[in-house]
Amino acid sequence: VMTNPYAHIIEPLDPQKPDHKFFNLKKLKDPRYDQLPFSIRVLLESAVRNCDGFLVKKEDVEKVLNWKVTQSQTVEVPFRPARVILQDFTGVPAVVDFAAMRDAVKKLQGDPERINPVCPADLVIDHSIQVDFNRNCVTGACLGACSLVTIYYLFHSLRSDSLQKNQDLEFERNKERFEFLKWGSKAFQNMRIIPPGSGIVHQVNLEYLARVVFKRDGYYYPDSLVGTDSHTTMIDGLGVLGWGVGGIEAEAVMLGQPISMVLPEVIGYKLQGTPDKYITSTDIVLTVTKHLRQVGVVGKFVEFFGPGVASLSIADRATIANMCPEYGATAAFFPVDHISIHYLNQTGRDTEKLNYIEKYLKAVGMFRDYSNTSEDPQFTQVVELDLSTVVPCCSGPKRPQDKVTVSEMKQDFKMCLGAKQGFKGFQVAPERHDVQVPFQFNGAEYSLSHGSVVIAAITSCTNTSNPSVMLGAGLLAQKAVNAGLSVKPYIKTSLSPGSGVVTYYLKESGVMDFLSQLGFEVVGYGCMTCIGNSGPLPEPVVQAITQGDLVAAGVLSGNRNFEGRVHPNTRANYLASPPLVIAYAIAGTVRIDFEKEPLAVNSEGKEVFLRDIWPTRDEIQAVERQFVLPAMFKEVYEKVEKVNERWNSLEAPSDKLYTWNPNSTYIKSPPFFDGLTPNSITDAYVLLNLGDSVTTDHISPAGNIARNSPAARYLTSRGLTAREFNSYGSRRGNDAVMARGTFANIRLFNKFINKQAPSTIYLPTGETMDVFDAAEKYQQAGHPLLILAGKEYGSGSSRDWAAKGPFLLGIKAVLAESYERIHRSNLVGMGIIPLEYLPGDSAESLGLSGRERYTVIIPPQITPRMTVDIKLDTGRTFQAKMRFDTDVELTYFHHGGILNYMIRKMSEN
Repeated sequence: VMTNPYAHIIEPLDPQKPDHKFFNLKKLKDPRYDQLPFSIRVLLESAVRNCDGFLVKKEDVEKVLNWKVTQSQTVEVPFRPARVILQDFTGVPAVVDFAAMRDAVKKLQGDPERINPVCPADLVIDHSIQVDFNRNCVTGACLGACSLVTIYYLFHSLRSDSLQKNQDLEFERNKERFEFLKWGSKAFQNMRIIPPGSGIVHQVNLEYLARVVFKRDGYYYPDSLVGTDSHTTMIDGLGVLGWGVGGIEAEAVMLGQPISMVLPEVIGYKLQGTPDKYITSTDIVLTVTKHLRQVGVVGKFVEFFGPGVASLSIADRATIANMCPEYGATAAFFPVDHISIHYLNQTGRDTEKLNYIEKYLKAVGMFRDYSNTSEDPQFTQVVELDLSTVVPCCSGPKRPQDKVTVSEMKQDFKMCLGAKQGFKGFQVAPERHDVQVPFQFNGAEYSLSHGSVVIAAITSCTNTSNPSVMLGAGLLAQKAVNAGLSVKPYIKTSLSPGSGVVTYYLKESGVMDFLSQLGFEVVGYGCMTCIGNSGPLPEPVVQAITQGDLVAAGVLSGNRNFEGRVHPNTRANYLASPPLVIAYAIAGTVRIDFEKEPLAVNSEGKEVFLRDIWPTRDEIQAVERQFVLPAMFKEVYEKVEKVNERWNSLEAPSDKLYTWNPNSTYIKSPPFFDGLTPNSITDAYVLLNLGDSVTTDHISPAGNIARNSPAARYLTSRGLTAREFNSYGSRRGNDAVMARGTFANIRLFNKFINKQAPSTIYLPTGETMDVFDAAEKYQQAGHPLLILAGKEYGSGSSRDWAAKGPFLLGIKAVLAESYERIHRSNLVGMGIIPLEYLPGDSAESLGLSGRERYTVIIPPQITPRMTVDIKLDTGRTFQAKMRFDTDVELTYFHHGGILNYMIRKMSEN
């Protein structure tokens, strides 16, 4: 602190407690401060507090203070978040990397224990559990995943509920991964593991982990974070600045490196009015998502303000902030106000913390009164939404930004059926639009058609964190049951809350029994269906879908509905509020106009419409006030780290260096540190020629491992049977599996073969083969590889394996029209060059077939965002931009990636 040029603004927050201090930004006496957006003030405080003249310089502070000018100049600034958060799918590879980095540092004669988190890191295990069991039934496919011991136990256990069965199966599948994570919690300092069964990472963060204001090492400062999940932005709803980053970038932060970021533009999103009494927060966020997609906020902060914000609860704000990646922004910030403090009290935070949180934020000008327009800062641009104009809606059938009003759902699906194959089209011949496929299930006759709902899941942090929509679903279920309605038994229904608190208040309010009667019983605490862990469908349903080549539907209260993500057999997937999920489950189809058609006819022959059972906001809020209590949060979270007995009984070694098991198919020392310098790109072949919106699910799928895939062949060669394959997501600690799973999504559309398949053409011979097999042949021949892509390459979930996998396939560069922010960062972190067509250029406009060979002319001196020449073997040359956006990213590239840079740095010091 004594070397900090801003030490003179340090003062105690409370004169009675001189040992607890803070940097009083008001004492800068700079008029620019009060004009800064509140989100930028958080960046400024971090720069001031961490200013050491080396990692953070005084000129960096000036750049942030001068945001009004510098925001439009692509100015780079460092940011040191207060903490890091991870989930297990991204956390396991991070811990694997840390373990391998310790080995690498030791080989270079350094101290391996220097590879250690220096800032708090929390890892929540929430991505492993699947919906194998629901409605207390089990399918043959579920049994195929179990050992004989587990099958016996599941059928003879005194506890026969779906929740217990899914959790038991989760532990059997993932025991080795969990033991490894437990080793990591012992071997590394500042790393806390929240065991499986606790909830979804972002909801646990909101309800328990968030500090809002840190009190650490004698100083108060704003809570802030980065996370290895793109929906880390959910915490912005509580006034904690956070966003998703690549796993490798998060590892650097954990090791003490600041994030190097371009100072963002900040879009002011003004909310006015109040929502209609029938509107849910899900309707609001889907409306905001479509609106901001149209505005264009990629790479920018969005900050909410205006009188309408005061009408939104923290749960509502968190829902809006959660889907920030879907509308493309980096962060979606709601500054702290009195409603934030009320939420902290409601969720059981102690009074002392509440007092210093409010006192500190007011002292530094970060506490907001949304009704006081004089506090409104300056923004890059202001856009507005009148909440009274929001109408009930869903999004789909393939992208979260494609909003469809509920009143137009039937007509929109009909249009999608016949439209050309694409984001809003399935290209079904007109004569097949009304096809019916009969089938038998549990001894009864049913039929499926296009639009039939076969999955209905109340899932995801986006909605299960919000008592208003969860209680709304419960009240709707209560009214539906009382009206004599039911859900067809073949529809896979599930309820996967984001924390144990949800179950607590659903039971206490008396609605849980009604949810269960409709099939929405608790099946687990985790992401489940939202990330593709939807488990198998009943075999007769799968056969009917296949026989009729049906566009079957999934309806989920999630945040992602990309092709191939939710389930291989649901080609149409719609995001909806939890009450609407139940409504479509009762209807059994998305081809319904709720305003004109009844949900169903009950046993008495009475038509029941959705409006007859839909609860109002006043009804829901009355129940919420009565049953969502601070004592519930305290009771659940006081024991969250110790309540899981199976986790407690896991044994893990205590050695500081991990002993790799050569026979393991889950945990393997990765080869990322074998080469420490980037290679040139000369006469590269194109491995894949792709179009727009290629997601990280296409690049690195998280779901089941197909039995005819390269990954399956590898696991079979290691002595595993198909029932032991588990998912790609669970095997992210093994590079051999993940390399083979790269571009293994069955919905990948490769222009080389002009159809959806995880295949490509090996250009030297013209053979069609699996992507991994082709890449392996190219590498054996010594040929570098390139990917051609369109717009929004790498959109979707934050997945470091979507960069690590291509690296292992020998891909040296990607040439795309645009990139999703986190994925571009991940490519840089792995030493892969993100090339971007110049404005107006594309593969089509340049006449690129992908069958050419490409040489990227990299000059000796590279600068951020410089234009380079790309020479083809045909003799043509064109230009593209190298998307290294900062000098720090160039440093990482010169070292062969961020992890290699960190190893060298740790070994030299």
